[in-house]
Amino acid sequence: MLLPPIHVNFVILAIIVLEIAIFFNQFLFFLARKHEKNRKYHMILTVLLILYNIGENLFVLPDPLFPVPIMVQNIVSESTGYFVTMYIPFYCYKTLELKGLRFHGRYGFLFLLIPVGFLYLIYYPLTNDFDFVLNYAYYLPACYAVTALVAAYRAIRSKYKEDGDNKSYRQRLWIFWVVVVWCASPAIDLISTAEKWLLGALFNNLNFILLSSFFMVKSVRKFMEERDQLREAKDTLTQKVKEKTYQLERSNEQRTNALVNLVHETKTPLTLIKNYLEEYINKYGYKEELGIVKNNIDKLNKDISNLFDLERYNKGFEIYNHNQVANFSRILKDDLVLFKNYCRNKNITLRESITENIFIKADPGAINGIVVNLTENAIKYTNEGGQINIELTTEGNKIIFIVSDNGIGITRELHERIFEPYYQINSEKGGFQGMGLGLPIVKKTVNDLLGDIVIESNPENGPGTKIRVILLKYEQQEKEEISQAYNVNNYAGLEISKLSIADSIYDEKKQTVMIVEDNTTMVSYLFKKLSPKYNITVAFNGTEALLKMREYPVLPDLIISDVMMDKLDGFKLAKILTEDPEYKHIPFIFLSAKHTPQDRAQGLKLGAIDFIQKPFSSDELILKVSSVLENTAKQKHAFYDNAIKALKTGGHLDFKQKDPTSKFEQNCKAYQLTPREIDITKLISEGYSYKQIGDTLFIAERTVKKHVQNIFEKVAITNKVQLINKLES
Repeated sequence: MLLPPIHVNFVILAIIVLEIAIFFNQFLFFLARKHEKNRKYHMILTVLLILYNIGENLFVLPDPLFPVPIMVQNIVSESTGYFVTMYIPFYCYKTLELKGLRFHGRYGFLFLLIPVGFLYLIYYPLTNDFDFVLNYAYYLPACYAVTALVAAYRAIRSKYKEDGDNKSYRQRLWIFWVVVVWCASPAIDLISTAEKWLLGALFNNLNFILLSSFFMVKSVRKFMEERDQLREAKDTLTQKVKEKTYQLERSNEQRTNALVNLVHETKTPLTLIKNYLEEYINKYGYKEELGIVKNNIDKLNKDISNLFDLERYNKGFEIYNHNQVANFSRILKDDLVLFKNYCRNKNITLRESITENIFIKADPGAINGIVVNLTENAIKYTNEGGQINIELTTEGNKIIFIVSDNGIGITRELHERIFEPYYQINSEKGGFQGMGLGLPIVKKTVNDLLGDIVIESNPENGPGTKIRVILLKYEQQEKEEISQAYNVNNYAGLEISKLSIADSIYDEKKQTVMIVEDNTTMVSYLFKKLSPKYNITVAFNGTEALLKMREYPVLPDLIISDVMMDKLDGFKLAKILTEDPEYKHIPFIFLSAKHTPQDRAQGLKLGAIDFIQKPFSSDELILKVSSVLENTAKQKHAFYDNAIKALKTGGHLDFKQKDPTSKFEQNCKAYQLTPREIDITKLISEGYSYKQIGDTLFIAERTVKKHVQNIFEKVAITNKVQLINKLES
């Protein structure tokens, strides 16, 4: 049955629909696996076959009523199959991967295109002799088909059969026979039947469906192989990951054990040194130098103990015996006796509010560690003239221990990070040094006691930090023994605040050395070693050094700087100085605990004349300083001598100086203000409000306030008037 008025058979229509479905299926797979080029070539074959079915079967019986000339209908009906056949050599060349078919793949279509194009597009329109065209259009393509098929079979046999790859040989041979059947389809025209066009169409499409079926089966097999390979790779990778993880765990365990053993072995000589030193001081009297040695030994002993405790925590060992009853109130009072003395030295007010006889079931050493670490941090991060509040009270069955201060504060994003081992807040610490182990141990101890620790601090809303520790209260039983197993020690590091270091009195006959170091004990040591021979000016970070260089009577002849410092480290300081024509001539020596070749190379690339590792020999440092300054003096004398000679001989010297920038901009640079912050600062000095600044710079008012807060923090002031005075002075 035909569809009126278009002559398309239902069977052919169903085949067209099936082939369209095959095309879209292949297209979706191609989008997912674009690296499979064979799928692309099969898609092209599908499209050509769809066009063949539509063209040949639509005009199989020319219809005068159809709005297309009869001649055009005949050309479309008879020539579309040739376009499919033209593509076959290229298709076989690409999909069968046969180099022997290269000529046919590239130029084979011409043996079909030339005769078909001549007969259908030139001869037929000129003569209108359609029967002649039908009779002779097959000859040259048929001859070429035989040649191409023979070449294809030889190429398949040569590549696969002779190499012993019988599986691939059978697969390619199957495709080859499908192509042979396709090329033999014109023989159907010899059959004398009214429906020979339908028989030919079915014959050709059946071949294509068989070819597609083979291609799909091959794709499914390939997917299954890839799945098996992925499973095998997954199993192999899983096994390798397990092996690597085991190796890393073993290696990490070995390193940890080595570290723990090293720490353990170090405590013995430290204990002996500490005890003998104390005996010496008690016998022969206290001296400041011995006090500094003792304080640093105490600090080293404390750091090693914290490191040892943290590693034991990480390995799952119990470092405290919590099956004891401790008097929290008594431990806190005993600790605060020494802390009050440290606060007086730093001019910090310490206020306490302690409820008597609060008991807790815990190791008293653990409670002592919580009190010491939190109070010590509050003192470190509170500026001179600040205030610290210590509270101990109860709420129901809870113990509430609070340490609050009005210091620098902790931003919200750091509330969790400060409990990470070795993490330290990068801010001004007044010369205090540490390893960042105290708070992680406090956190682990509180967790062991089923308690909680809460931080309340946000520098954006104001200065200060409140740390609240919540623990379980214990009711003392009658005649129950209270453990006293804890020691009230001096807290190594806090004594550093006693050291007050000022610049030496300027002597114009001496050369000047600037010391940039955030450890006050180290500064004091270098000061004592160098001040008898040189003028010494001191800065505790890079920012302070830049300000000092503008305030001191002369520029330093040498800068000795640490690398790791707050606000502005040594590398950044050196970079700023070497890029400024006013300061780039000043020689630079780094003193640092950083010791890798990369660190040394970075320091020397920044223009430093030497990079000395800590610990260092003081005699060696003094000799290097002396050598550098002597060479500097010689260079100055040589410059002056050359200048005098030039003047005597009638020459002249052209001293070109850089136009000095404004004091305001110099101070902005010294405080490390960003370009945006400098723009905001200039507008503040001109009397603009926050809203006007935002409108001028096209930013939100809240963004302006955030920038201003950062500016205030960098310049260490609290209002606009102080900002203007400090930057313009």
